[in-house]
Amino acid sequence: MPPGGRYLLDSNILIALIAGEAAVAGEMTIAAAVFVPAIALGELYYGARKSARSADNSQVIDRLSTSSAVLPCGPETARRYGEIKAQLRASGTPIPENDIWIAALALEHSLTLVTRDSHFAVVSGLSTVPWR
Repeated sequence: MPPGGRYLLDSNILIALIAGEAAVAGEMTIAAAVFVPAIALGELYYGARKSARSADNSQVIDRLSTSSAVLPCGPETARRYGEIKAQLRASGTPIPENDIWIAALALEHSLTLVTRDSHFAVVSGLSTVPWR
């Protein structure tokens, strides 16, 4: 994907961003627009709650969420979720539930999903990049 694209960040990319990975930070500087799915924030908050430093980790996620363009799910997202899940079931290629929602958001908003999860390849019409 050429520089200047419009991206939706998956949870694993958000974790890499929080960890300060140079490759992710570099891509962020040349992206035209970057969005965070509300679903991914939920996954991060869940991880923070399970950690030994729950309060500290939750504060990091709070800062990320307030400084990011967060995309919520709405009726159109739900319609696309249903379409994707039906397609995956018909083809016998399930992926995690939260990832179906994230894929639906990316398709709804015509965004490239930035992820390191290869299972998104089974979602028809979804464009992905890894930012490694």
